[in-house]
Amino acid sequence: MLDMKIKQLFFDTAKVKRAVDSARRRVLSKAGAFIRRRAKSSIRKRKATSAPGQPPSSHTGILKRFIYFGYEPSTDSVVIGPVRLQKLGDAPSALEHGGKTVVRRRKGRKFVKKKTKIKSRPFMEPALVAERKNLPELWRNSVR
Repeated sequence: MLDMKIKQLFFDTAKVKRAVDSARRRVLSKAGAFIRRRAKSSIRKRKATSAPGQPPSSHTGILKRFIYFGYEPSTDSVVIGPVRLQKLGDAPSALEHGGKTVVRRRKGRKFVKKKTKIKSRPFMEPALVAERKNLPELWRNSVR
């Protein structure tokens, strides 16, 4: 009987671990959603090209539509960014960091592939930096 009362005074370790794991998944997923939303809203759909150093313009809207986030349980982290698509190829990485990529252009009735150098137009890192100040608030009272 005495053992029962003493045990009630301490935490149930398994229950606490489950609560912390659940809170971690919930908070990281919310953070991923907020950063994704910020990145998508920074990309403007317009015909003009953006200036280097500014978020890119999305002429067709495909870059904006294919930015996703996902919780990765094995590393206990969130992965956020554009999905690699056949149409986009290496373009999202080249836009974020600058670099070379292949661009298809129409020349009469044919499409011609041309290698081109792209100056950086970051959109994911500025989204993370802008949302970083809000992340501690997500953790407040997250373990229930």
